[in-house]
Amino acid sequence: MQRRDFLTLAGGAAALLPLGRGAWAAEATGGPKRLIVVMLRGAVDGLNVVVPYSDPNYYAARSSIAIQKPGSGDGAAFDLDGHFGLHPALAPLLPLWQAKQLAFVHASGSPDPTRSHFDAQLFIENGTPGRRSTADGWMNQLLAAMPDARGPTSAVAVGPVLPQILRGRLAVANLPMGPAAANPMAIDRPEIASAFDRLYAQDTAIGQSYRQGRAARSELIGNMQSEQTMADNGAPPPNGLPAQANRLAGLIARDRNIRLAFMDFGGWDTHVRQGNDKGQLAGRLQPLGDGLATFARALGDDWHDTVVIVVSEFGRTVHENGDGGTDHGHGNVMWVLGGAVRGGKIYGQWPGLATDALYQGRDLAVTTDYRTVLAGIVETHLRLGDRALTAIFPNMPAERSEAAQLVSA
Repeated sequence: MQRRDFLTLAGGAAALLPLGRGAWAAEATGGPKRLIVVMLRGAVDGLNVVVPYSDPNYYAARSSIAIQKPGSGDGAAFDLDGHFGLHPALAPLLPLWQAKQLAFVHASGSPDPTRSHFDAQLFIENGTPGRRSTADGWMNQLLAAMPDARGPTSAVAVGPVLPQILRGRLAVANLPMGPAAANPMAIDRPEIASAFDRLYAQDTAIGQSYRQGRAARSELIGNMQSEQTMADNGAPPPNGLPAQANRLAGLIARDRNIRLAFMDFGGWDTHVRQGNDKGQLAGRLQPLGDGLATFARALGDDWHDTVVIVVSEFGRTVHENGDGGTDHGHGNVMWVLGGAVRGGKIYGQWPGLATDALYQGRDLAVTTDYRTVLAGIVETHLRLGDRALTAIFPNMPAERSEAAQLVSA
């Protein structure tokens, strides 16, 4: 699949067919455009997320973990398009699908063949599959290319450490979202802050990064404390991931400077006792679906200017293993959500699960490079051109630049 396939249909220039070529784009009007990336670390089983129930090879390969066809009773998949179904634990996302605000890109992923979690996650985050030496994450490169995103909180990493995807020359706000997120740190003590202020007073690159980081923490902590006060005065927020999503939505509502955000969640490495409609995978998917649905509701009107991408480092084997689980695979499914997403469709070229169609005889093949999806969204939603895309995703296939000339952003 080529980037022009996404961009052309974003403008409504062609009809959308199941598993045909396609794209999505946000509307030109409204508030500031935002991009949220959610990474599922551990390699989620995309074949049980968006189930190819019309492919008999799926059921032949998964005797104990397959999700039953729509209409098969309790625990069956929700029909999406007559060929694919949604895992029943993701029921909270059905309203977004029906509102055409949710799309999937199946058989997508990295072209690199690694089955190492560490390497595959690195390649997803740095935007250069197969190249470990890329220092900056593609979201930091994206931040540098956005002329109207220069505030200390323009990009937010939700979690205890700064992820590779947001590492780079521009400062990024790093925000833990647990109960202790707003607790004072040593740098918040006036005497320590004053000492560091003097140490980094010179107008150097390090000094500038320090001041940006201090300003970002101060602004975000203030917003979090204000948001928490309101939460304490009303109904308590939901637990777990929905609570984190609700908190992030509250921060976005209060800080109009936030343009990019990143969240990641682990626990998707289901080698043993994966389960089907119930079990380990279902137990992870249910709060994820709740959290994404909560985020969409909590954003209110801002949902129309927000695109959420859910990605994992690679998929899992087509055949289940002897322990009722799946092993490290290749192709997977990407999720794209947003108020202006052209959803209600499954995009991508489906290669099928016949033995001769499998990657290395065992995995779903990758027919859509994940960078194609990301580049199409960045160009149409955030309105960046080829020069910026080349910096963000270097060494993409040559046809990317040529394709972009065919469609206006």
